Amino acid sequence: MMMQEETLNQAGGAIVFDAALSAQVTHNWFAPAYWRERDALRVQAGGRGGVAVIDTPAGECVLRHYRRGGLVAALMGDRYFWRGAMRTRPFAEFHLLAEIERLGLPGPTPVAARYCRQGAFYTADLITRRIPDAHTLAERLAAGQLDDALAEAVGMLLARFHRAGIWHADLNAHNVMVSGDALFLIDFDRGRKRAPRAAWQQANLQRLRRSLLKLGAAAGDEEAFDRELWQPLLRGYRRTMSA
Repeated sequence: MMMQEETLNQAGGAIVFDAALSAQVTHNWFAPAYWRERDALRVQAGGRGGVAVIDTPAGECVLRHYRRGGLVAALMGDRYFWRGAMRTRPFAEFHLLAEIERLGLPGPTPVAARYCRQGAFYTADLITRRIPDAHTLAERLAAGQLDDALAEAVGMLLARFHRAGIWHADLNAHNVMVSGDALFLIDFDRGRKRAPRAAWQQANLQRLRRSLLKLGAAAGDEEAFDRELWQPLLRGYRRTMSA
């Protein structure tokens, strides 16, 4: 199904959505309380993103509220500097996800995005289709289910995105999803499409490596990690990149 992008402009903000998935999206869609009142709020988690799973006319979706991390969060919280509608975080991610889908790459299906402007600042939200029965690579690692075959499949997944010039700004084990035999990349906030170059591609891979090591994938033996997991990942990556 091809995307039918529509934009709803209102005082103080705007919504962009795929009319092929839902004929109309309102500001209520971005309020967890709206779905809770309709017994359509399935899961709500805290954390930096403020994520909720909701049952919508477009199917089961993930609602994410953008919130800053790190030291700047104490000052800015969930506010971002206004630099124009198309440069807002949700609109940029919505359009990147649409491009990812157009390219046939496995990412979240974009449903709707919203910004609410308040003078020099704005707040932001994004709704995507939920990937069913999925677990993060970090969860698979914690469960002892990250083996050489899965590592190789992850390498093949990353190569598909890199060949298409899709750069993930925060490539870590929490943003790789495993659903049965299928793998997906999620959370493309600040990501973008860029000319394929070895420098940023290798930096992306090293970011994932650091994430895996931080989560204990080496279990105190980095040589074994390289041999049993990282080299299979690179093997899948290189084979796909050269295909």
